[in-house]
Amino acid sequence: MHKKHLLLLSCLTLGSSLLFAQSSLPKQALKTNGQLIYNVKQKEVDTLKGMLSDGEFFGRLRTNNFYFGYDHDDSGHESTLVGAIGASFIYRSASLQGFDFTLGLYGSQAFFNSDDIHDNVKYIKAGKDTFSRYKYVQTGSKTLYTFGQANLNYKYSKTNFTLGRQLVETFYTKSNDTKMIPNTFDGFVINSKEVTKTTAKFAYLAKQKLRDHESSHAVLMYDDSNAASYSTWTANDDSAMHKGLSYTNLIAAGKSTDAPLIVLDITNKSVKNLKINFSSYVVPSLLSQAMGELNYKITLNGFSISPGVRYIQQFDNGAGDVGGASLLGTVNSTNPGAYKDPNSLNAQMIAARLVTKIDDYKINLGYTNILDKADLVTPWRGFPTAGYTRSMGIYNWRANTKSYRIEVVKGANAKGIYTKPFLQASVLYVDSDENKAILEDSMFYYLGLIQNIPSLQEMQYRVRLGYRDFIKDASTVSNYADVRLELNYLF
Repeated sequence: MHKKHLLLLSCLTLGSSLLFAQSSLPKQALKTNGQLIYNVKQKEVDTLKGMLSDGEFFGRLRTNNFYFGYDHDDSGHESTLVGAIGASFIYRSASLQGFDFTLGLYGSQAFFNSDDIHDNVKYIKAGKDTFSRYKYVQTGSKTLYTFGQANLNYKYSKTNFTLGRQLVETFYTKSNDTKMIPNTFDGFVINSKEVTKTTAKFAYLAKQKLRDHESSHAVLMYDDSNAASYSTWTANDDSAMHKGLSYTNLIAAGKSTDAPLIVLDITNKSVKNLKINFSSYVVPSLLSQAMGELNYKITLNGFSISPGVRYIQQFDNGAGDVGGASLLGTVNSTNPGAYKDPNSLNAQMIAARLVTKIDDYKINLGYTNILDKADLVTPWRGFPTAGYTRSMGIYNWRANTKSYRIEVVKGANAKGIYTKPFLQASVLYVDSDENKAILEDSMFYYLGLIQNIPSLQEMQYRVRLGYRDFIKDASTVSNYADVRLELNYLF
């Protein structure tokens, strides 16, 4: 299919869904971070039949188009254009004596010029999550479909117990549903609000299923067991994955290749105007991390100022000896001393921000500093610099990296319906340590627009534009533009 047909086909396919438009209040709404809000109250019933018949279906049709273009293509860079159409159908049962269940089926069909990139599919960036690269190189298929949710839930008082495949929203784990299929986990989650002004979540996650995978896989294992047959695209191949924690290295070190991810997440608002966050994760015998954050709101005449600080400590419990201090899995061979201790994953991050809200505007000045020890390991779509210096697809949590960002937001709301445009613009400066990898200092410019059609609130469009300018313009680094267009229809 020719590139010029991608956008037209996607728009026409999604536009056909207007035939199903409803005039009532939308059953569901979509927040800027990709999370869905269900506006239909779950029914409580007395029979198993009622549990099934009084459940609710939630549908979604969407199209995504991605252009990732370099200033110059070469052996290490290739500009790509990828389009996709997709759908999801979620069934949430009614509640029977506290029990309910959820099933979610997701599908995606990608479009790109196969002749151009069949041998270079690895170069696809933002659009890679619209299909399975592994399935494509094995069969040529650009179709991706999977059960993203299949879980049983029990509610007692103010506590929910959920078992099965599910969306897990914590500091370290996110559904990150910004492509076609969300990031999901197989496990057991307890979410409780029993303590006043406190939300606590505990998760034991045995498996993960990344957005471009049809089946679940280990949470912290890079599968190089048969790299010639693309096994590296079957396990955790997230772009933030530590590639040194590979099947080969774990086996050689006598470590489990299927260790679980255990997460604890707590938010407390007991002190007026003060929000306290604590989160931690453990991958047994490998790695653990803890995060503490304070945000204090000061209300003045007509506006508010909220200073915030975040601290992260990463603890090496054996992973450093397996994979090394770098996310790349190896220390730069031209500079073996780039990491002070190349076999340790002990790491730290400090961050600060100042958020000012005036009427419908928010200004966020953020700073993060990954200390000169080891890279941070968080490949579950939860970003340690989020809310401070995280912009679009920038992974700025490698050791000895300092980042500075100014962000301006207009039109934010908690309902997920933006009849007036939601605007987000930011400028990010990343001060990298060039000795640790093929990295350069860079500027990243971002502009985002989201709006629900006022006369059809079920329809929402999203435009995201990013441009990265590498300051030194080294021959090994090419500036690039990242352009994304998304349409969603919810029913």
